Amino acid sequence: MTKPDPKRGKRAAAPKRAEKPVKPAGRGTDNAGGAVLGAARLAEIRQLIRLVQRTGIGELEVSSGDRTVRIAAQSRLPANVSFAPAAVAAPAEKPRAAAEGAASAAGSGTETLAAIVSPMVGTFYRAPAPDADPYVEVGDLVEVGQTVCIVEAMKLMNEIESEFRGRVVKILVENAQPVEFGQKLFLIEPA
Repeated sequence: MTKPDPKRGKRAAAPKRAEKPVKPAGRGTDNAGGAVLGAARLAEIRQLIRLVQRTGIGELEVSSGDRTVRIAAQSRLPANVSFAPAAVAAPAEKPRAAAEGAASAAGSGTETLAAIVSPMVGTFYRAPAPDADPYVEVGDLVEVGQTVCIVEAMKLMNEIESEFRGRVVKILVENAQPVEFGQKLFLIEPA
């Protein structure tokens, strides 16, 4: 309701209430302001990133309470490159090309060799430290899940594990060399 203003002869508007700034209650721990995450949360996020990198999934979203973390992998390949499962590939072309490539790399009888490939772009390291022994040597027997090398990507050391059991026939990359996504790192003779 307005009250008459004796000086102006008009009715003046009632004074407005002071407005409080809009701020969500109980959200003081929100990281939107750029605050540093706790060590436990950062370690959990790093594990999720490794999971996305190792499995090759495109996106992962995890919710816990009022927090949600979304990790999306970005391909560094041109937009016109597509992937197809090995079973869908042209049967006459792929096995022959793989056999020829393996034959030139490791000699005769390589049709049965399997390759451990890099799951990401980065720098290849054969050992966990410069002064340490390499994870594997030519002739070593590797088990499923055994670490065979490290690929450093964006200052993160990613342990690469063997996907099959067998003997290392050839190491295709030199230590501290850059590698591409899908590049063959080792040739393994399955046991």
